[in-house]
Amino acid sequence: MRELTVRQREVLAFIRTFTERNGAPPTVREIGERFGFTARAAFDHLRALERKGMLQRRATDKRVSRTLVLVQRPGAPKRAATRDVPVLGRIAAGTPILAVENLEGTIPLSTDWLERKGEDIFALRVRGESMIEAHILDGDLVLVRPQTSAQAGDIVAALVDNEATVKRFARDGERVVLKPEHPTMKPIVVEPGRADFRILGKVQGVLRGF
Repeated sequence: MRELTVRQREVLAFIRTFTERNGAPPTVREIGERFGFTARAAFDHLRALERKGMLQRRATDKRVSRTLVLVQRPGAPKRAATRDVPVLGRIAAGTPILAVENLEGTIPLSTDWLERKGEDIFALRVRGESMIEAHILDGDLVLVRPQTSAQAGDIVAALVDNEATVKRFARDGERVVLKPEHPTMKPIVVEPGRADFRILGKVQGVLRGF
């Protein structure tokens, strides 16, 4: 079986997660909406997954909607293990908002996609548009690995005045600068020794449409 492309893996993972949550596979329209595809492009991805043995469509139904079946071909590698990544509250990408660190749910992700099998990864929901030039949009989930320090250029989740935000980490002498990726928004400057500031972790990835 030929190797799947990154996008094909994402489409397959979406179909699997959608099916597990809803008891039925997504329609072509729902797949298109999830990834910003046209119906034709979504259908082409499904045909490619069919050719590679990852999907079947029921032969008795000519419609694509609700007829997708996930398959495992004999002799093919076993499906990758998944880890339920916890979603912890919300985080701002703009003006910081209160970080309510309650468990909102979990997202199953393949451990093959996660460093160290995702043992300590958590997700936070982004609100705001200050990171749009880093392709982090309002409503996205950022995957965060907990750590208390960062290097210049890292995208981090941080607490300022007990409120959480996601920004690009930089330094100006002894000061920490949390820089937005938006042409009209100003950075947050943290003076040295400020007790109400700490880094929550480094952003490892972004999920959209969950």
